[in-house]
Amino acid sequence: MRFTGALRSEFTKLTTTRMWWVLALILAVYVAFTAGALGAAFGGLFPGAQDAGGLDGLHELVYSVAVTVGYVFPVILGTLSVTGEVRHQTLTPTFLATPRRGTVLAAKLVTLFCFGIFYGVVALAASVAVGAPLLAAGDMVTGLDDSQTWLMFGRAVLAMGIWAIIGVGLGTLIPNQIAAIVVLLAFTQFVEPILRTVGMLVEGFAEIGRFLPGAAGDALVGSSVFAVMSGPSSAGLLEWWQGGLVLLAFAAVAAIIGAVTTWRRDVT
Repeated sequence: MRFTGALRSEFTKLTTTRMWWVLALILAVYVAFTAGALGAAFGGLFPGAQDAGGLDGLHELVYSVAVTVGYVFPVILGTLSVTGEVRHQTLTPTFLATPRRGTVLAAKLVTLFCFGIFYGVVALAASVAVGAPLLAAGDMVTGLDDSQTWLMFGRAVLAMGIWAIIGVGLGTLIPNQIAAIVVLLAFTQFVEPILRTVGMLVEGFAEIGRFLPGAAGDALVGSSVFAVMSGPSSAGLLEWWQGGLVLLAFAAVAAIIGAVTTWRRDVT
């Protein structure tokens, strides 16, 4: 089977299950709630402050929650796209139809990148649809007429696509579904936030913290709640293109290690 056939097969596998749209629905609700909470807080607590120059970039902060809190969903989708096949043994007919396993993995990476882009659009639509009216109601700048805001939207969508690739890499590296999800949630929800918090308090640690995947994602987008919370240390974020390269590096390392180890093992 050629690459186009493998690509079509991967798209079919995802779209014929409920997993992709259930995760997308939860993502939209979660992001809308978070953006709404921030938009209401900024609009109510600091009415007109941004127009007066007192607070800059709050609209970007509100919209960036699409990635700040939403990135875990494309990662989960990417991880499940691999571990689900291992668990349900659908890799066997896949490898019989496409003996070149590298072709299968490449098709899966491209497919999940596209789904990650879709998740990015969904998340941004939710954050803007809820956050922008609340900011406007509080006489805050929405930034929707600013080209820089739209550039941030593009980077946010790209970040979500890369996060989905990271999910595929993680699933390839840890094919056991339960183990992969536990590692994913433990790192994204506990380990990295703790490490980044330590970076705020321990001098010199922030330099290491900005190369963590979440920090790299924040740098790519250009704004995040965590970066604002970190105060002056947020100035230490990588440039957006550097953040993108670091994020891609994490995806590539996980996928390559998984491809040359667990992906080559026999399946039944």
